[in-house]
Amino acid sequence: MQRAADKSLDVSETHARPNLNLVRTAAEIQEKQFLLRGTSSYRRASLALFLSGFATFSLLYCVQPLMPIFAADFGVSPAASSLSLSLSTGFLAFAIFCAAAVSESFGRRSLMFASLLGAALCTIACAIVPSWHALLVIRALDGLLLGGVPAVAMAYLSEEIDPQGLGASMGLYIAGNAFGGMAGRVVTGTLAEFFSWRIALGALGVLGLAAAIGFFLLLPASRNFTPRKGFDARFHVRAWVGHISNPALPLLFAIGFLAMGTFVTVYNYIGFRLVQPPYSLNQTELGLIFTVYLFGIAASWVAGLLGDRIGHFIVLPTGIAVAALGVTATLSSSLALIVLGIVLLTSGFFVAHSVASALVGRLARGTKGHASALYLLSYYIGSSVAGSVGGYFWGADGWNAVVAFTLSLLALSIIAALVAAKLAKQ
Repeated sequence: MQRAADKSLDVSETHARPNLNLVRTAAEIQEKQFLLRGTSSYRRASLALFLSGFATFSLLYCVQPLMPIFAADFGVSPAASSLSLSLSTGFLAFAIFCAAAVSESFGRRSLMFASLLGAALCTIACAIVPSWHALLVIRALDGLLLGGVPAVAMAYLSEEIDPQGLGASMGLYIAGNAFGGMAGRVVTGTLAEFFSWRIALGALGVLGLAAAIGFFLLLPASRNFTPRKGFDARFHVRAWVGHISNPALPLLFAIGFLAMGTFVTVYNYIGFRLVQPPYSLNQTELGLIFTVYLFGIAASWVAGLLGDRIGHFIVLPTGIAVAALGVTATLSSSLALIVLGIVLLTSGFFVAHSVASALVGRLARGTKGHASALYLLSYYIGSSVAGSVGGYFWGADGWNAVVAFTLSLLALSIIAALVAAKLAKQ
């Protein structure tokens, strides 16, 4: 399948399934000039992609703690203030799907740098706009620009990193995502409390600008990717259909949908529970919950190393099981156990996401940017759909119903992981 799109397929890819233990032969690795673990180029690429993940998700989620301030300053409702984030994520999901196709002609490194630079400048612009509607327009453009990073970053890693070191490198990239998601919320919330929301956004925009420049200076140019001339719609359609036809890949896409849906649902509604008696947490105390993203950073990196050493399809269901244990722990009435449950959920989720991302790169047969785009499209749709549906469960029977809903999603995730493992090894 897709032989014309990837002329470097090894003998194993002439069969129905790829070999997960060694996707490419040693001769092919030498011919393709992969970045080998332990080399300076490998470390530079890993650090550069960490910076890209940090910049992307800090710039994306930086407005979340500022929504109450937006409502007061601009005189809008709480629901309207949420548009500052939902517009960005909505345009991001659309842009991710298109970015892979564009990068086939424009190039991986250049597209990612242009996206990061543009998004950082948009965030700085948000700090000085006079009106609410202008801020929303810029935030929508911010999401559209950021869509040029996630799928293309995964494709770059899959194409340029030695398969034996891909898991660790992908784990570091996902760790950058986690660190950025935490920093974007915590840093802007803190700066806004002591200064103003405009200073907070301006400071984060400058930080994103520095990360973009660091990314460009560190990332080695692509050596295993040749841009396509022109835009061939049929080529892109064939690429997407080819990945969907791969027996194992759609199951990994489903895991992205289900795991992210679980993660967002718990984070969306745990705050509603904890502001009520007997906990009665204030907004500052709730904000501290975001620091558990630090566990996600560590889990992503460890998951990548373990996946390379003991097998990705062993680590994947383990991560999902840890997340399920965490969700179950939140049923406790003890605040300490609830927080422990959130830690376990966060760690398990980032393990699953890191490993699933690496597996998509390993199993994709050519046009890896398209495969990454499909995975991330499912990932963000899961965030949007499951995160919203979870609200109906909260309204129906409170936290018990939310836990039942999310455990069902995770049960389906484990089944998908086990089936994908069997299909991939046939």
